[in-house]
Amino acid sequence: MKINRPLIISLCLMVLVSALYRIMPNRPWGFAPQIAMGLFSGALFVKDKKWAFALPILSLFLSDLLYEVLHSYGLTPITGFYSGQWVNYLLFAGITCFGFLIKMNRIGNVAIAALAAPTTFFLLSNLQVWLSPVLGLGREKNFSGLMLTYYDALPFFKYSIMATVIFSAILFGTYYLAQNRFTKKELA
Repeated sequence: MKINRPLIISLCLMVLVSALYRIMPNRPWGFAPQIAMGLFSGALFVKDKKWAFALPILSLFLSDLLYEVLHSYGLTPITGFYSGQWVNYLLFAGITCFGFLIKMNRIGNVAIAALAAPTTFFLLSNLQVWLSPVLGLGREKNFSGLMLTYYDALPFFKYSIMATVIFSAILFGTYYLAQNRFTKKELA
């Protein structure tokens, strides 16, 4: 993929808009574009993987930074940075790897990844919450405690699946339409 000025501007806008969207008040918890962005950037930057990992992580970091600033001014109860958060950044980097498996012109690949990535994030992030002495919510360290942790997170999971499917359709669909438009112009 050729990196050019319009692409850089588009990607910077994508990172900024997704970070701002994530901190919007009253949005359903878990309904955010970062997982879809990880899939999209992984599929888009197959050869230059540093960009694939940078886009979703940068968006996540920017929104966490904004949360931290808003929290410091008493505008939100949500802190931007917390203990164990680095695990979420690793999980988002891992989700980007799902994007490497997507063939850009295959709707089925995108759909499978849009279901597999948030499911993997749900399972691993909530396992981390359950294992954490700080974030563990006082759950017993047995199978029942783990299942209760997963049960408590089901509302987040539902919105995460919905968001990933919707934002993946937007990102991949827009890219597909733009590619077809530019290809037709070049042929004319």
